Amino acid sequence: MAKSPTDTKDLADEAFLREVDDAVRDSDMKQFWNKWGRWIAIALVLGFGGLGAWAYYSNQQTQAVGEQGEAFIKAVDSLDAGNNDEALKQLEPFKEADQAGYRALAKILEGNIAIEKGDKKKAIASYDEVIKDDGLPNAFRDFALIRKTMAQFDDVKPQQVIDQLKPLAVPGNPWFGSAGEMTAISYMRQDKEDLAGPIFAQIADQEDLPDSLRDRSRQMAGVLGIDAIQNSESEDSAEEASE
Repeated sequence: MAKSPTDTKDLADEAFLREVDDAVRDSDMKQFWNKWGRWIAIALVLGFGGLGAWAYYSNQQTQAVGEQGEAFIKAVDSLDAGNNDEALKQLEPFKEADQAGYRALAKILEGNIAIEKGDKKKAIASYDEVIKDDGLPNAFRDFALIRKTMAQFDDVKPQQVIDQLKPLAVPGNPWFGSAGEMTAISYMRQDKEDLAGPIFAQIADQEDLPDSLRDRSRQMAGVLGIDAIQNSESEDSAEEASE
């Protein structure tokens, strides 16, 4: 029996609410650190490098960075232990830090804590501070945009989600998995399954994305009449034939 548009939308909503929120919340920080962590660490170190006459200054600054790093780790440890209030106190100084990485992550973590407390307004405000901070690399600002959109997903119109994530919902973008999935769900909520299906299929075809996300997207593409597995195999065959 063919599924009605209402059934399809209900299935999409259920899949999103049950899986997407937890999956993105658990994996985004790890995905972010895997992609950008090394460069952040290098930037922090190089930012305090020095030669010759700057040796003493460099030593002092390096020591300060080490102490700052230890303080930040303590805040993260408090967060991991579930001591959110203590973590907020420890993160407070980092919100105005000169180092972009500390400043951005402190505000993002503050937003995550607000989400856990059910305070979406506070969370969105924290993410917005990162998004609007021109002194931060785009990697941090894009991450904050993903988190903000997750927080407000159920409270705004689908078109707003689509418009916000448009720059990120593109294959090849580091955040295509999360942005693409929310964009596709938003299209479904607009009864535009013809636009949602191809996005799910593209996500399923991205080998660098988590298997859980690819499997979920492959299932959703199938619901919308697109065989993501067959499409992927056809594209591979075409590429082999052209070689």
